[in-house]
Amino acid sequence: MLPFSAEQFIDVFRQYNEAVWPFQIALKVLGAAVAVLLLRPRPWSNGVIAVALTVLWVWTGVAYHLWHFSAINPAADVFGAGAILAGALFAWHGPVRGRLRFEQTTGVRFFVGTALIVYALLVYPQLSGLFGHHYPFTPTFGVPCPTTIFTVGVLVFMSSPYPRSVLVIPVLWCALGSVAGFALGMLQDLGLLVAGGVGAVLAFRRQAPSWRGRGL
Repeated sequence: MLPFSAEQFIDVFRQYNEAVWPFQIALKVLGAAVAVLLLRPRPWSNGVIAVALTVLWVWTGVAYHLWHFSAINPAADVFGAGAILAGALFAWHGPVRGRLRFEQTTGVRFFVGTALIVYALLVYPQLSGLFGHHYPFTPTFGVPCPTTIFTVGVLVFMSSPYPRSVLVIPVLWCALGSVAGFALGMLQDLGLLVAGGVGAVLAFRRQAPSWRGRGL
């Protein structure tokens, strides 16, 4: 049993979208910039991508969970703290330690990573409208579910070895968000099932020897 109704849940998006406008546009531009850097990398791409992921996760933790979702869900404080921790991990392993590196790839990895990114940025909002969730009563890029799908898509492009810890919170949110999405009729969130499976594969796949012998 959820501690809120579907109507209350949808109205949180209205309140969020009206409060943060026009930052939704800036966040989507940031996501598009990350996609371009994955396809056409620059010497400074790794740091910029990691900082972008940090911004997205801290934003969703503070602006969505703590500021808005907490009004109807007592667990939102925990979710917000988890999202902020995810952002901190991207910052720590990215610009601070230089352990997050991204590479151009081909084949299945390219298809899967690109598909998840395109789904989060372009397909997700279209499905939201198709399923009856029109702006401002819709999850925009920067709230948890599209942000998580996008993040997993980006992490598909990580070069080995990579820190597995950056996958933990996105994969956990894939599991939690997909169940909640089904219960609340947010069928566009079922894309989290695919993202969660991809994230789990990344977390458990064999890698080249990692830093100090640990993939943490």
